[in-house]
Amino acid sequence: MTTGGVPYRPPADVAEALRVQEELRSRVDLVGPGPTAPATVAGLDVAYAESGDRLAAAVTVLDAATLAVVDEAVSVGRPAFDYVPGLFAFRELPALLAALERLTVRPDLLVCDGHGLAHPRRFGLACHLGLVTGLPAIGVGKTPLVGVWDEPAPERGAWTPLRDGGEVVGRVLRTRDGVKPVFVSVGHRMSLDNAVDRVLAVTPRYRLPETTRTADRLCRQSLPADRPAAAPAGHGDPAASA
Repeated sequence: MTTGGVPYRPPADVAEALRVQEELRSRVDLVGPGPTAPATVAGLDVAYAESGDRLAAAVTVLDAATLAVVDEAVSVGRPAFDYVPGLFAFRELPALLAALERLTVRPDLLVCDGHGLAHPRRFGLACHLGLVTGLPAIGVGKTPLVGVWDEPAPERGAWTPLRDGGEVVGRVLRTRDGVKPVFVSVGHRMSLDNAVDRVLAVTPRYRLPETTRTADRLCRQSLPADRPAAAPAGHGDPAASA
């Protein structure tokens, strides 16, 4: 799968990583509106070995109508960057991009297990992946990275704004009646309204999208020699996630 975005540049150190985020964030399309009826939707997730020195990055491509997996790919390797809060995307991007390159089906939309605009520097994993691939992208986080919010109503589809510093950076979305919400933010080439609609469309039964569930299973299965960590350093940590 060829990319149509900006080239990925691995940073040499933390200072350069911060400069890359600052430079690229102004190029992210936060308006969209993005595809309202995508044919295929991809899920992206990463699992870490218990030792922490290996990871498996998985991409699953689902038929948007049936949610059946139509393509998948995995890249196993080592984290590409040190664990630094707010710079977690740099650990995972090279492996995720390698997995995307192995696909035979180019997805219409990327749904990342992580954040997009809802990031301290407004440039989370979903923004970076969307900009590098040129594809519309959404971030769906299990836990918040930034912001304050009111609890949404208990019904599926209810949401409240996620605000940080007076700015709306995402939505706190209830995907299942009475179950704790997820945190949706725009990554690239999507509107927030459309992002929420697309997340609900790929989340028919459980709290998490089928895109995330299928990618999570695949990346965990790809570390057979070393049990995946239950809570790998930084992954899913509100203070350290991409």
